[in-house]
Amino acid sequence: MSIDIIGPEAEAHLTWQGLMDALRAGHRLPKAEIGDTLLYRGDDTLLSRAAWIDGVGSAVKTANIFPGNPGNGKPLILGAVNVYSDEDGGLLALVDFELVTKWKTAGGSLLGAAQLARKDSETILIVGAGAVGHSLREAYGALFPDARFQIWNRTLAKAEAFAEEYPGTEVAPDLETAVRGADIVTSATMVTDPILNGDWFQPGQHIDIIGAYRPDMREVNDAAILRSAIHVDSRDTTIGHIGEIQDPIDRGLITKEDILSDFYDLEAGKMTRRSDGEITLFKNGGGAHLDLMTSRYILDAWQSR
Repeated sequence: MSIDIIGPEAEAHLTWQGLMDALRAGHRLPKAEIGDTLLYRGDDTLLSRAAWIDGVGSAVKTANIFPGNPGNGKPLILGAVNVYSDEDGGLLALVDFELVTKWKTAGGSLLGAAQLARKDSETILIVGAGAVGHSLREAYGALFPDARFQIWNRTLAKAEAFAEEYPGTEVAPDLETAVRGADIVTSATMVTDPILNGDWFQPGQHIDIIGAYRPDMREVNDAAILRSAIHVDSRDTTIGHIGEIQDPIDRGLITKEDILSDFYDLEAGKMTRRSDGEITLFKNGGGAHLDLMTSRYILDAWQSR
């Protein structure tokens, strides 16, 4: 059996528009079956996320999370994505974990912005100068090539280093001022307590939140939830799983019906801005079905190079 082993070199054959097209196509197919498993050994974690889409195939993305690795000069998370045939279940490819995660995460946010952000958006604020922040700069730069970018990070030196990497990017010294002045705010931090205050939001803004992925994590406060039209990438992987959405539901601030759309509503035209003055909020939950769609896009691009 011959399989493709695909690493970072595949990036030369990928485009953000191509990935968005692949995500749209994937959501026109039958809804994905998804499931996660977690195994533990002391502080170490083995997370496997599986997805199966009729017409695409299946994938299992495995993340080995070893907190002791950084102290030994190794990445905190190591893993890979196995991609399987829809026809016979055979292994088609082994795809680099970081490659899939980068493109899946930023690509999901980009598709949300393509649907919800104002087309004339000129100022984009990135909150968080980590690896996801870098991929967001690349992705949003492709969709909004003439935009002015700002970066805010709790550690100023990291924000300054980030800004030096990308022309047209400035450091935002004050978060509130930067949020108030942005057309799009995209946030990828690891905070557990909200860092973005909805009282800072302005009419017409698009807010893209990525970082909170556990029930005890939130990047935006209640005011942000109450002032915004809420959309998610998947109801199945955000409602009941992610604090950003479930915590306000549990406390009766909103109901499930206040989630206006997810990517499976794209064809119905539900994921859209209803007015120029509406504040739209998109929660990127990053489910396993998006890993599968992204992996297949990478595999197809690699094989057609």
